[in-house]
Amino acid sequence: MPHLSRPDGVEIYWEERGEGPLVVLASQFFGFPETFEGLAHDLARDHRFVTYHPRGIGSSTRQGPYNIDQDADDLAALLDELGEPAVVIAAGDGTSRAVKAAALRPQLVSAVVSAGGNPVGRTAAAGTESLAGSDSVLDALLGMMETDYRAALRTMLDTANPQLDSEGLRDRLNRTVEHCPHEAAVPRMRAWIVDDATEAAEALGDRLWLLEHGHNPWFPIEVARRTRKFLPEAHIEEVEDGPLTRPDITAGVVRTLTAAAAERVNIEPASPGT
Repeated sequence: MPHLSRPDGVEIYWEERGEGPLVVLASQFFGFPETFEGLAHDLARDHRFVTYHPRGIGSSTRQGPYNIDQDADDLAALLDELGEPAVVIAAGDGTSRAVKAAALRPQLVSAVVSAGGNPVGRTAAAGTESLAGSDSVLDALLGMMETDYRAALRTMLDTANPQLDSEGLRDRLNRTVEHCPHEAAVPRMRAWIVDDATEAAEALGDRLWLLEHGHNPWFPIEVARRTRKFLPEAHIEEVEDGPLTRPDITAGVVRTLTAAAAERVNIEPASPGT
């Protein structure tokens, strides 16, 4: 099993499948990669699709610190290891992690496609009825995570995944609790609540794509539309559904981006003497 060794002794587990342009999945901190199996299966037909476990989670070393800047640094190091420009698909806090990694390694991130998150989400959500914009909701959720982690995860999974029936929700919850331990989850939730990735997202310009479907009460369409004020160059697309229910939509955006990148490479003039 491939692992990336970090200077502090942490080993970051990662795996890949398929061949072609590189795509890296940066899912939310508690999300196990198999949640995105539909998307992985689709893209691995013609892409090199890489998933990994952030530190403290899954098969990676159970050692912090657990915050977005550290996670972004780990992701940047993984991009170094993979050795070629990537489209990073992000969800949840993975979107902030991805745009900050892109700021660290701009030459290795051709685009960030957020398929369920928003790097300025809390800022854009302020004053709206979205769950992400409610300090009382977030305080209550954080308190629940500290005292009844399983119940808190169930609340987050249930509100963000209305397509799951009771059996599907129970299975997702069991696997999530096993994948993401309490000691790694709580500080990451605290970090996400106070994080502001606006500067890094703004620096990405038109290499940032936010796919918003409006079915997630944490980030409804109103928040996506308000985000245009903060990220005027980003592509903010309203799509039919998210990457779990409709992986083909996200995969289609990624294929458009990788095809455009390949075309740019092919039309670049040859170097003198070649």
